[in-house]
Amino acid sequence: LPSEPKIFHGRESELSDVLELFSQGTPRIAILGAGGIGKTSLARAIVHHAEITVKYTQHRYFVACDAAANQVELAALIGAHLGLKCGKDLTQAVFQYFTTGPSSLLVLDNLETVWEPTECRGDIEEFLSLLADVQHLALVITMRGAERPSKVCWTHPFLGPLQPLKQSAAHQTFIDIAEDYHSPEDIVQVLSLTDNMPLAINLIAHLVDVEGCSSVLSRWEAERTSVISEGYDKKSNLDVSISLSLSSPRLKAVPHAQELLSLLSMLPDGLSDVELLQSKLPVKDIWHCKTTLIRTALAYLDDKKRLKTLLPIREYMRKTHPPRNELVKCLFKHFHELLELHKDFSGAEMISATVGQISSNLANIQSLL
Repeated sequence: LPSEPKIFHGRESELSDVLELFSQGTPRIAILGAGGIGKTSLARAIVHHAEITVKYTQHRYFVACDAAANQVELAALIGAHLGLKCGKDLTQAVFQYFTTGPSSLLVLDNLETVWEPTECRGDIEEFLSLLADVQHLALVITMRGAERPSKVCWTHPFLGPLQPLKQSAAHQTFIDIAEDYHSPEDIVQVLSLTDNMPLAINLIAHLVDVEGCSSVLSRWEAERTSVISEGYDKKSNLDVSISLSLSSPRLKAVPHAQELLSLLSMLPDGLSDVELLQSKLPVKDIWHCKTTLIRTALAYLDDKKRLKTLLPIREYMRKTHPPRNELVKCLFKHFHELLELHKDFSGAEMISATVGQISSNLANIQSLL
């Protein structure tokens, strides 16, 4: 098993929800969310929790799916963890092992790497369905995105996609890594660059521990996400993590979704459905694009139902995939017309509605100026 996470803050509610599902039987749970949001850490915390350890003892298996290219290779990976003899296809052997064995917990981490390709998806879902047929096998998967594989009866209530950490948890995570002798103002400013995304907090806190807050803040002005992208894999390089999400077959299947994401990179306030409609953006299948960004967790809906993306993703997109001028001009024109409308009309209802829309887009307007 991988080690228990040593720094783990802000996921107490999700962990409690998962343990409640385990207390009621043998659950099938999908841990979803954006890359770098802490899915693997939560899974590691689950598998090492005292209640889970007592319930499953040594029959806890944690399989990183990154190395598998298809269902047969995934079965082989699981078989290796179970100590099965190598074979051409271990699918039935894995099923038989769990069927005849004691109550077990199987965690499939980063399952999206093998589930994403459309040519593999059906086989993977059939395999998951087969595993779910084992009544005493608890199944936990982690996946980038916001959708669960089909053909499995996932346990209710579903665990929602993981969100960025609350400020207090982000602060505690930071000082656990970089200590607390930095000024509170500097810590707040550094954390604001991460949008409380756990991976970004981890990377930037380690950098602050070496270079100090002032140096990191200065470097960010010049280098943006490159500051915390000096590692070689998705766990130590934020740009690599984000680029993996951008290479998702789900995203590539909707070519214009990346265009919408590039535009969102300019918009800290995001966009409402009304604004997506009124701005007449020249993005083909814009509603499908919106759905795709949410499904892949590259964007999310905030509590006001505005489509947004996290700051590290915005910065990466602005650096590597800036929006076309045509898109920016179109949105600029929309906001300009909105401001003109407010100036020209004095009716109370018109002013109220227009002021509300303008106030919801102040950071957007400033960003586009």
